[in-house]
Amino acid sequence: MTRMISYEAKDTFIHRLSGFSKLVFFILWCTASAITYDTRILLAMVIAGGVIFALSKTRWNQVKTVFKAVMFFMILNLLCIYLFAPDQGTKIYGTRTLLTHTGNHYDLTAEQLFYEFNVCIKYFTVIPSIFIFLVTTNPSELAASMNGVGIPYTVAYSVSIALRYIPDVQGDYQRIKNAQQARGIEMSKKASLPDRIKRTASIIFPLLFSTMDRIDVVSNAMELRGFGKKKKRSWYMKRPLKAGDYIVIIISAALVLFTILMNIRNGGRFYNPFN
Repeated sequence: MTRMISYEAKDTFIHRLSGFSKLVFFILWCTASAITYDTRILLAMVIAGGVIFALSKTRWNQVKTVFKAVMFFMILNLLCIYLFAPDQGTKIYGTRTLLTHTGNHYDLTAEQLFYEFNVCIKYFTVIPSIFIFLVTTNPSELAASMNGVGIPYTVAYSVSIALRYIPDVQGDYQRIKNAQQARGIEMSKKASLPDRIKRTASIIFPLLFSTMDRIDVVSNAMELRGFGKKKKRSWYMKRPLKAGDYIVIIISAALVLFTILMNIRNGGRFYNPFN
């Protein structure tokens, strides 16, 4: 069974990096994407993200389910922008290049298309970094990395446990689904979409009960071991930083600095090709 967004140990440059440097890269990469709408920077980040994704040797089957869900919400977001703010692009870029006249509030302009294109590629700058970070970082090492940047170890460990149990929850879902199909309940693409939604919803309650049982077992085990009694703890999976880690951190910081400088040069977050 294909597991969704789960760590896989591989011998790649990305996997050999410390969890701390990958966490810093992830934060700075997302920061650079968030503070700019410069199309040139965003496209360069999309290309770089694709190269890093390939170097990490992440299997497409491992992330395609989540990727499809993210794409659905991206398309929904773009439609909402056009429905509720069809002139947002013209307000941002200060010009109005009419492409299609509809005779109402929803005239299609080049500025609006360009603005929504930038919103679209923002998704493609962040999504690969999320996938790469999750599938190349051991959950235990992730907890140590989060604690290393100042996050309380109780919070870091909670995130680590949540990521560790994602594959198990997915496995429970698949087993419950198979049991339902063995009873003659059609849940494949042969059934209509409303029927599939209704029958999939029937899996939620058994899945919640099994998850609650797992949470109870884990919380009791941690309580018996005195978890959270002390302010600090040591980490078995924490790795020392090496040359590659420092290079990644420096490049990530340089990207954020370059993005800020380009914002200053452009007079704002937006690159305007219409002037």
